Amino acid sequence: MTTRHASFLPVCALLWILSGCSDQSTATKKEPEKPPEPVSGLSAVYKMYQVARTWAPAPDVLNMVSQHLGGIPEATGKAGAWEGTFTSTSLGRSRTFTFSIVEMLPDVHKGVFAGPESAFSGSKGESKPFNIAAVKVDTDAAYQTALAKAADYDKKNPGKPITYMLEKIDRFPDVVWRVIWGESVGKSNFSVFVDASTGSYLETMH
Repeated sequence: MTTRHASFLPVCALLWILSGCSDQSTATKKEPEKPPEPVSGLSAVYKMYQVARTWAPAPDVLNMVSQHLGGIPEATGKAGAWEGTFTSTSLGRSRTFTFSIVEMLPDVHKGVFAGPESAFSGSKGESKPFNIAAVKVDTDAAYQTALAKAADYDKKNPGKPITYMLEKIDRFPDVVWRVIWGESVGKSNFSVFVDASTGSYLETMH
């Protein structure tokens, strides 16, 4: 082998190694993690229902309400956390579950978290237990229906947080979404009921 060939081979080998390292470095470079995104009411209630089924074989939903978390931006028809109460006729118990897209200890747990149980012999309040299959309309659609009836109020009160409550009450035949302008029913003077089965407008509360 000539001196020229002998010097050429190590150079080629070095270039091949450098090329391989460069490709490997590019391949293993990770994309930055996307911030967690708020979820809709229908998604949240089904996530909690799947875990509630491990507690009781056929749980009913008693109610569910969206939660406002600091640092999580508002999104139309969605929330960073939800709290729902499920009931079991066979166990004679009710249990609270939460779903959150972030961990904020000690009170907020990421994912579905099972809370405390309590005795349940039938609803004593306004909300009545219902089968999850009755919920066919999601919160983004319910919000658009409510907004059509709340356009003037929304313009006069810009930036108000929107809260979503799922419940079955005697005044309506179907399960309803209550779209609330404010952080809770107690802190609001305006809300709209939307049928959670058909998506139709039901009533405005002032």
